[in-house]
Amino acid sequence: MEKDPIDRVDARAKVTGTATYAAEHKTANVAYGYLVGSTISSGAIKTIDTKAAERAPGIVAVITYLNSPKVPGHEAEPSDPSKEPTENRPLKIFYDNKIAYYDQPVALILGDTLEKVRHAATLVKATYEKSEHHTDIEAAIPKAKMAKGPDMKDYTRGEEDAYKKAEVSIEAQYEQPIEVHSPMELGSIIARWDADDKLTLYTKTQGVQDTQQSVSDMFKLKKENITVHAEYIGGSFGMALRTWPYEVAAIIGAKKIGRPVKIVLPREQMFTNVGSRPSAVQKVGIGTTKEGKITGLTHEAIAHTSTYEEFTEGIVNISKMLYATPNMTGRYKLVKLNTCTPIWMRGPGEATGSFALECAMDEMAYKLKMDPIELRRLNHADTDPERNLPWSTKYLKDCYDIGMEKIGWKNRSMEPRGVREGDWYVGYGMGTGVFGSFRWGASVKGVIDSNGKLLLQCSVNDMGPGTATMMTKIASDMMGLPVKQIKVEMGSTGLPPGPTQGGSATTANVGTAIHEVCTEMKVKIAEMLGKEGSVFHTQSIHNVRAEDLMFADGYIIYSKDPKIRVSYSDLFRQNSLPQMEVTKETKGGGPNQDKYSMYSFSVHFVKLSVHANTGMVKINKVVSCGDAGTIINLPTAASQMIGGAVGGIGMALMEEIVIDQRYGKFINNNFADYHVPVNADIPEMEVYFVNKKDPYTNPMGSKGLGEIALVGMAPAIANAIFNATGKRIRSLPITLDKLI
Repeated sequence: MEKDPIDRVDARAKVTGTATYAAEHKTANVAYGYLVGSTISSGAIKTIDTKAAERAPGIVAVITYLNSPKVPGHEAEPSDPSKEPTENRPLKIFYDNKIAYYDQPVALILGDTLEKVRHAATLVKATYEKSEHHTDIEAAIPKAKMAKGPDMKDYTRGEEDAYKKAEVSIEAQYEQPIEVHSPMELGSIIARWDADDKLTLYTKTQGVQDTQQSVSDMFKLKKENITVHAEYIGGSFGMALRTWPYEVAAIIGAKKIGRPVKIVLPREQMFTNVGSRPSAVQKVGIGTTKEGKITGLTHEAIAHTSTYEEFTEGIVNISKMLYATPNMTGRYKLVKLNTCTPIWMRGPGEATGSFALECAMDEMAYKLKMDPIELRRLNHADTDPERNLPWSTKYLKDCYDIGMEKIGWKNRSMEPRGVREGDWYVGYGMGTGVFGSFRWGASVKGVIDSNGKLLLQCSVNDMGPGTATMMTKIASDMMGLPVKQIKVEMGSTGLPPGPTQGGSATTANVGTAIHEVCTEMKVKIAEMLGKEGSVFHTQSIHNVRAEDLMFADGYIIYSKDPKIRVSYSDLFRQNSLPQMEVTKETKGGGPNQDKYSMYSFSVHFVKLSVHANTGMVKINKVVSCGDAGTIINLPTAASQMIGGAVGGIGMALMEEIVIDQRYGKFINNNFADYHVPVNADIPEMEVYFVNKKDPYTNPMGSKGLGEIALVGMAPAIANAIFNATGKRIRSLPITLDKLI
């Protein structure tokens, strides 16, 4: 039985290049597509001249709003055109001449090679009627409005803004810039019409079922007539959580020319056309007693959305539940900017919110002359103060203990600039992470044959965390089969429907379905073993129960007498059964969702040095500890924590979209000017898990992991910089100019 950790089952395919990503699928007679972007940020197209591009060598067609095939779902109701929404709708590509943001696609070039379409794109000439654009969040704050929807209303528990009356209080503003996802794999799609009403897509999506549904809605096709493939994804971080206009453009283009169309976004368009973490301005006020007990907490956030669509996320939600306080106020508003609609980015809402909350907690600890961890222990929420429910499990204090020991917290100076090594000030900081432990639904088919080989099928895909490895590990442990005898088929709408990969919920969703498949298989095996003529029956064992069986090394073993065993092949042959097939569909939530509050927790600890003369920041060590229930496979779990922490380094020290406000243009939409962490930026990293089962979340006892790997990391770095230098930087990223 593979109870020990296992290697990634898709590792060889990925490192040898046999894993096939969206743009790598072989499709006959494919045409290449390239999108031409607008050169204004707000207004309308006056004229667009495509004649030179159409005459260029190898060009098949040029599509603009003037000649684009209509998208049925984009059209207003003929009987009542007034029903068409004028706002809060996805961007309708090539629908009209309106421009909502810089680099919005205005033309699609289709041709025989990528080089030819890129050249032809330079020949398209457009003139515009400009209107006033808005891309500065701070300038737009006076126009901020409450987001729509019941969950977006102001939240008050107890007395509103009670921190203002406290014995001790702090109030501070924190700023978060636009960040982009920057995955290795570019936005990619191959669209092929197999008939007038049948469509095949190879596309970068975190959920093939979601893409199938959105394309069905837009093009008014039956869902079963749309096939979506996306087995492998080269990173996403949330970028592929919706169907973007470039994907719709490929479908339109394929319809127009009667050929498959492939579009691979250039890196520059990945910055402008597939969403981002929204910029946000936050204010946090905390009030405590002289002893440090929180009596009031207010968390306000203003974030940006696009001018044509409303995007929301729970930036202030973390403050509603992380610390025990009788009085909490949360306010969340939006401002409309001329950008592409933002989208969820790893740790959505909570990553942004934790930066403000956890920095504010550090500021309060300093004012109280308390250790930051002691302040958190004093205000530890033993039950969920927002929902007034017990936690399913919460081992946050264990995370504090482990991290303090491993980082050497005892060496931290209470006063900034208290530790110096040569020309470097040394600082220690920490930040708490939290994210909901969700469970939706999933369907999995399992087929085990007479040779003991198990096939698992589910349409869920894998953007990097190791979904196939998780599926294999759960089945291996339950069925006692070596990893090499388990095969996973995933990432296609032709398979049993699985969830979209996001929200740190894939293991809970798909793993639960696998658990139920294996459980039913074991029950059926027990029934076969109880039949007359079976190996067990000849040993006078007539009433065989699944719980009496052990599964190991390809054998079914009687737990009360391990000498009594039978191989899968012998058992199936005795029952004239070539294979056993079980499909299980699980529902969302689970039986305990209304009885317990379910969250994952983490604590990130950072030791860093800041050069006394230059302000250069050098991270020396990171220790991350997670409370994520049962850890299914330690190596892949640790890899996720490391990856999230690396993202937190980028968030804290490097990542920021810079906008030329004169034109509303991103001026660093490239990896030369938009900085992300590279190997030289990554210090020694240690990952630890409490690894205690949560009995209420799902049968495995696991909780989500991907988001808590990032949430809390940026404030840990900011707090360590303050401890090293005495400078409190409240605007990310923390760059040299802010420290000197």
